[in-house]
Amino acid sequence: MKKAVLCLSTLLLLTGCSDNEVGDVSLGLFTLKDIKLDQMVDPIVTGVTCHVASVEANLSLSDPSDSSIACRQTGEITPEMIAQIDKSKSGEVILKKSKSIFFKNMKVRRILDPENQTLMYLSYSTKETTGSFKHSLSTVPLWGTKAYITPPPAPSN
Repeated sequence: MKKAVLCLSTLLLLTGCSDNEVGDVSLGLFTLKDIKLDQMVDPIVTGVTCHVASVEANLSLSDPSDSSIACRQTGEITPEMIAQIDKSKSGEVILKKSKSIFFKNMKVRRILDPENQTLMYLSYSTKETTGSFKHSLSTVPLWGTKAYITPPPAPSN
């Protein structure tokens, strides 16, 4: 019995550990769910930092799919950084975090809106068998950065 309590205590401590965790909000005395706040610097566009909030349910085999994301420019964004990113309409996954032992993941995807010169960061959950429609979006405009391209003047009539 003591070994089981020790193992369970260790498991709970490990689930709360994250190198990127910057906040932890309890949802009450009679629940084992917390809102975890993680920070993430874009691996290519290093002048962007995102904060992701998601619910984690201790002692549960699967966390809820709810998440929220906010991304801001926190440093320099250069044309060289933008040249390296995936410019397809689906962009690229820049963060993947397991939310269940049953193949459920939370992902953050970066997508470029070239017409508006804006980086979009989409946070969503996936389950390899059924998927999830819950998502959150944040944008970071390139205006005011070295990566912003001044549009050509409109033709005069």
